[in-house]
Amino acid sequence: MDTRLDFLTNPVSAKVVKHIAAAGKALADSTLPAATHELVALRASQINGCGFCIDIHTKEAAHAGETQVRLHLVAAWREASVFTEAERAALALAEEGTRIADAAGGVSDEVWANAAKHYDEDQLAALVSIIAVINAFNRLNVLTVRPAGEYQVGQFG
Repeated sequence: MDTRLDFLTNPVSAKVVKHIAAAGKALADSTLPAATHELVALRASQINGCGFCIDIHTKEAAHAGETQVRLHLVAAWREASVFTEAERAALALAEEGTRIADAAGGVSDEVWANAAKHYDEDQLAALVSIIAVINAFNRLNVLTVRPAGEYQVGQFG
């Protein structure tokens, strides 16, 4: 499988990717738990069908100590008992924030209130930003058919 466009080497898209990546790296300093960051990025990537980002976030999460059981159950988090209430709230926010076009009013007040119950304002800002950034990367990868499977932990770090 060949990518349609290598947006990492194309001069126009490389500039854009540089800025999106910088936004993502700024989130590393947030107080949001790293596990939550990876779970949210993984769930949004699953919804968007972005194999490349699924590859990245599965490997990075495993490298950081996430269990295989939890990684395998992210797609079915509602039926899984291995996620905390806070993680469930973050995953719900990630789903509604990713499926924004499917919901009449975007993210529901109920989902937002539940997330706000578990995360402070800075952590909510980080969650919203992670959801926006991963969705941008998902779209770049899906549009250009970037293949998955070759990512090495830390490759973009």
